[in-house]
Amino acid sequence: MDNKTTVYTLMEPKGSKSYRHIYFTCFLVIYSLILFLNIWLSVVIILERVLHEPMYIFLCNLCVNYLYGATGFYPKFLHDLILDLYVIPSFMCMLQAFVIYSSAMCECTTLAVMAYDRHVAICQPLDYHSKMNKNTCGMLLLFCWTVPFISMFIGVMLLNRLAVCKYHIDKLYCDSWSMVKLSCESVVINNTMALVILLFYICLTALIIVSYIKLIVACKSSLENRRKFWQTCVPHIFSLINCSFTVFFDAMANRYGSSDAPENMYVVFGLLMIIVPPLFNPLIYVLKLKEVRKRSVKSCINIIK
Repeated sequence: MDNKTTVYTLMEPKGSKSYRHIYFTCFLVIYSLILFLNIWLSVVIILERVLHEPMYIFLCNLCVNYLYGATGFYPKFLHDLILDLYVIPSFMCMLQAFVIYSSAMCECTTLAVMAYDRHVAICQPLDYHSKMNKNTCGMLLLFCWTVPFISMFIGVMLLNRLAVCKYHIDKLYCDSWSMVKLSCESVVINNTMALVILLFYICLTALIIVSYIKLIVACKSSLENRRKFWQTCVPHIFSLINCSFTVFFDAMANRYGSSDAPENMYVVFGLLMIIVPPLFNPLIYVLKLKEVRKRSVKSCINIIK
């Protein structure tokens, strides 16, 4: 069968015949909250001139990325729940995998850029404005998006060349590895590419961790640096933990999952990456960053008036 006309079936949520309206309501609420929190935070940062600084610009980029990633899953899943029909054409499946996983990669690159920004701000405060100028911020934002897009574009192109033998994806949404497992051809090139990307992001995560270790050491000698670290770096660390754990569990479930393990466990692992970071990370930033919190409250008061 031609890959362009292939139709895949997706996992049907357990008890969907009886509870699909409950599932629909729950996921619609989650999606609405993700949209509200990330759009609200982005708009506040864009409208408030005092927030037009690199740290908040990168935070706005993170929120935009969460909106981008959420559109790759929730509309399609809500549509499936309403129709009780869990099928997807191959080109839509590749597009969904591209959006969801490029968003996850973009989150990692953005967190790396935010870690670099905080490192310069705390460890090299006198050079901060010269190093983090408009051109540098533009290049860093470009880095946040181009690396994930190029990585996923190559991955999708390699995936598209494979002949398909099976047509069921044992997941609520499409991902590259699940589609690779459906092929009856050699997938050595795909595995090699995936390993290269994985190693790159492991190295990137290691650099982020080293950066924060240096920040913690630098903050020991100064009360001002400790205050700055507590106010601006702690949300980044929480976001990094959220991102690392959700992506790790998703990757482990995809590649090394056992057929003997409970099905619900894989569903939960697959949904962690889709729900936790885009829903909880904006809340963490609003609650922890003083300027963001103050401007957000001000916006709410103006709307109420």
